[in-house]
Amino acid sequence: MRFAAEDLLRCRFAISPLRETQGAIRTLSRPDRHGYHLPWLRQVRATAAGLDLAPLRLLSPENGHDPDFLHPMPDAPLAALEDELAAIRATPTETARRQIAAALAHTPGADRTRRGRAMVSDPRGTVRQLVGLYERVWSSLLLPHWPRLRAVLEADVAYHARRLADGGMQRLFTGLHPQLSWSDGALTAAVHTPRLPEPAGQGLVLVPSVFFWPEAGSAFDPPWQPTVVYPARGIGGLWAETGPAASTALIRLLGANRAAILTSLDAPTTTTALSHRHALAMSSISGHLVVLRDAGLLASRRYGHQVLYERTPLGVAVASGGLL
Repeated sequence: MRFAAEDLLRCRFAISPLRETQGAIRTLSRPDRHGYHLPWLRQVRATAAGLDLAPLRLLSPENGHDPDFLHPMPDAPLAALEDELAAIRATPTETARRQIAAALAHTPGADRTRRGRAMVSDPRGTVRQLVGLYERVWSSLLLPHWPRLRAVLEADVAYHARRLADGGMQRLFTGLHPQLSWSDGALTAAVHTPRLPEPAGQGLVLVPSVFFWPEAGSAFDPPWQPTVVYPARGIGGLWAETGPAASTALIRLLGANRAAILTSLDAPTTTTALSHRHALAMSSISGHLVVLRDAGLLASRRYGHQVLYERTPLGVAVASGGLL
């Protein structure tokens, strides 16, 4: 995919709760392929068993494509699930019918089952049913964990945005994902897609994901803006109950809570995520962060409506024991 100057100006990151909901459903279907998420799978097993996800799975063939209308483009850096689901609800009836039929055709015999025939004959009802399922999966399986998930996604965006600022597209795509590379103004994506069209001034949306792992996914068909969904950094430690243990010397210097916070901040993180991680009240976390920042150990910066905290070079040295 070759990029013109206007495409470079329209490349952006976006966080999509809908993509995470879809990825979570895929993880439930294939738990053996998602070892990083086994702690989450154990936590949600009983609740997930009460959800009938067959309609969504029927439209997600192993070898084929989901209906395009299920993947609206996030139009903000941090999309709201309600807005993404509203875009699905607004799908024209004939578009929904055509795309549902095309997805069913990838699973032999699916369009002849009673459920498959009902989906095609009542596309509006199918759209409502699918949106309702997404809402239930989100509220029961993901919403309780969203502060933790969002912190990982926001930290990933902050990391890669800094790489983009440091070295342009070449540095951004170096290490973003093994299937993606950049050379001479062109993106090469070794992903399953029939074609890579020219962006035609639309640019590219990069969507980090916790649940889409280990491969990158792509969507390039009009009218959507070209999109790549890739695994976020930090998935390996996502479900860890505690971070690295602080040293005795660091605890004597800072106190147990501040030492734990500083040690665990190996990626930019929000106050909310730190509160969940350390089981401390938001007010307590905020107070500790102010002290650490005033001491030069942390820096803070705003991303959207969130404030992200990360260690300064001095904070890294102190946390690693280099100055103790």
